[in-house]
Amino acid sequence: MTSQTSQTSQTSQTSQTSQTSPAPTGRRVDDGGVSYVVLERTFRAPIEDVWAAVTESDRLARWIGSWTGDPSSGAVTFQMLFEDEVPAEEFRIDECEPPHRLRITTSSPTDGEEPEHWRLRLDLREEDGVTTLTFAQDVPDPQMAGGVGPGWEYYLDRMVAAETSGDVASVDFDDYYPALSGHYLGLFS
Repeated sequence: MTSQTSQTSQTSQTSQTSQTSPAPTGRRVDDGGVSYVVLERTFRAPIEDVWAAVTESDRLARWIGSWTGDPSSGAVTFQMLFEDEVPAEEFRIDECEPPHRLRITTSSPTDGEEPEHWRLRLDLREEDGVTTLTFAQDVPDPQMAGGVGPGWEYYLDRMVAAETSGDVASVDFDDYYPALSGHYLGLFS
């Protein structure tokens, strides 16, 4: 983000800068018979700037991955950049209302002929110059929560670092997993 993005919420700053295991910030939300892990991060920045950080390929590449393709076709190919040998996957754009709402369905490319489908929800709201990103992923199997929760804590803290001129490389996955797994398994058991 621009230099306007100079502060985040205390929760995000604590998680992002800690050299020991950060505190889990996620919660479980059940909606329409589907369970989601939900996490929030706040940014002292305009909503359009935070929207760009979660939708523009070059901005995403600073903290998670990049995409190719034409979003107006309804899908893009997304490549994780910070995980070893993970193949690219199709992200179907189910709903896009800039700069407030994005709904994506993805399939794991490693699941063979019957891939697991994951639903991602991103909602943004701005109040008094502070934008809140609410991120959610469905958790179809409760055992997945032990990896999904810590994984998104890690990536969202990388986003905080990238968008506040922090040191993205200092956000270490080993601080999140397996240390935060018990919290998320407990939420979904």
